[in-house]
Amino acid sequence: MSERSVVATLEELSASIPWDQAADWDVSGLTLGDPHQVVRTAAVCHEVTASVVEVLEREPADLLITYHPLLFRPVRSLLAGPGPEGLAFRLIRMGVALAVAHTAFDVCPGGAADALADALGLEDVNGFGAMETSSQIKVVTFVPSESTEEVAEALAAAGAGRIGQYRGCSYRSEGVGAFLPEPGADPVVGEVGEENRVPEVRLEMIAPASRKDALATALVAAHPYEEAAYDFYPVSANLPLIGRIGTPPAPVSGLAFFDRVAEALGVEAMRCQGVDERPVGRVAVVPGGGSSFIAEGASAGASLMVTGDVSHHQMAQASHLGVGVIDPGHAPTEAPGVARLAELVGTVVPRTIDLTGLRPGPEIRVRRGQG
Repeated sequence: MSERSVVATLEELSASIPWDQAADWDVSGLTLGDPHQVVRTAAVCHEVTASVVEVLEREPADLLITYHPLLFRPVRSLLAGPGPEGLAFRLIRMGVALAVAHTAFDVCPGGAADALADALGLEDVNGFGAMETSSQIKVVTFVPSESTEEVAEALAAAGAGRIGQYRGCSYRSEGVGAFLPEPGADPVVGEVGEENRVPEVRLEMIAPASRKDALATALVAAHPYEEAAYDFYPVSANLPLIGRIGTPPAPVSGLAFFDRVAEALGVEAMRCQGVDERPVGRVAVVPGGGSSFIAEGASAGASLMVTGDVSHHQMAQASHLGVGVIDPGHAPTEAPGVARLAELVGTVVPRTIDLTGLRPGPEIRVRRGQG
């Protein structure tokens, strides 16, 4: 295998995991470690637990890719001891870089949402449930046609124009720019003291809001005018879909589909409502805790939804909307996607340690009472 840095490894994985498409509340991408560290061995886990770290202490890896974030909230210190901060300290001490997939992997084609739909045998699958990503802006500027390519390339280099697996995306429309240079101005075109009308191109590109300063610097440097006219607009655009909705391959009752979910996800006990002998129509699935998308699933035409962490009031909401719910638990709905994540990483880093079999977090069981 050819060795590559952590950044190069994650860049190669970005063809399948769009790191910038994570939810706006989520943690995604490289969170610990040296971006330039060479990756000879990688490891994959569902969640960073003490058991995972203990394995890595015996079998060293350069990069650990976890589905669940380790440091989900800001921390003030990283000290030895129990808890996420202590685990992060141990990883750093071992020289293990940490990258998080989570919702960025949920939404992508072939990711966790698709894996859950596949595990349940759904067909004719489509996406639903638009998910807000990190803040985005649209940069708009007005350029003489002969300078359009130069300005567009400068903006692309500064981080604009990335949509999914496409780069350098822009929209261009022709128009006329009007201006009157005042005394002291040094216009590239037109005359001081005269009304000028100049053919221009309106150039539009989308970008992460975090790149605003870099975009302004690049635009002004590349723009031919003495005073470049440009605007930044906040936008909510090209949102990824976190859920999937499909149809069972053959007619099936709600109770029979309940058994199918239990078998496919290896779960002994599940919560449900509205699941009976009536035939199942379209089935919506969201890996993890997707109960906030119940209304979206109903709007998409679902008669049944499979997801985790559904509260009493969300069960009631689903009932009012005429949607049955099967809740196998948070981690079981993610398990098919986590297995697929391990396969994906293995195609990029052949020396991959698969730790996805180690249970994420505490083991929660439902027990029957005695007597």
